[in-house]
Amino acid sequence: QVQLMESGGGSVQAGGSLRLSCTAPGFTSNGCDMHWYRQAAGKQREWVSTISTDGSTSYPDSVKGRFTISKDNAKDTLYLQMNSLKPEDTAIYSCKVHDGRWCWSSYWGQGTQVTVSS
Repeated sequence: QVQLMESGGGSVQAGGSLRLSCTAPGFTSNGCDMHWYRQAAGKQREWVSTISTDGSTSYPDSVKGRFTISKDNAKDTLYLQMNSLKPEDTAIYSCKVHDGRWCWSSYWGQGTQVTVSS
């Protein structure tokens, strides 16, 4: 049974920072990409960042330059450092991981709430 444990969410004022963690035993060094997504109330889920197996990272323009994805293989943990937070960053943030042949299988964390006040 896959168990992903997210933490680090909370409430901050605009301009503040938070670091999200996703503990994912067995997933940080299995050769598959790892991702963060978010979903604001009443909106569709939005991709936030990806870290590939070679360590390269990618972001949408909405968070580029403010968010940083990283992982620690020794701790089996995926991170999302979020700086210069804006009210529009308010959402439930979830990690997504893969495994299996060709990384076809996907698993989601339970999500952690981030609220940014103006």
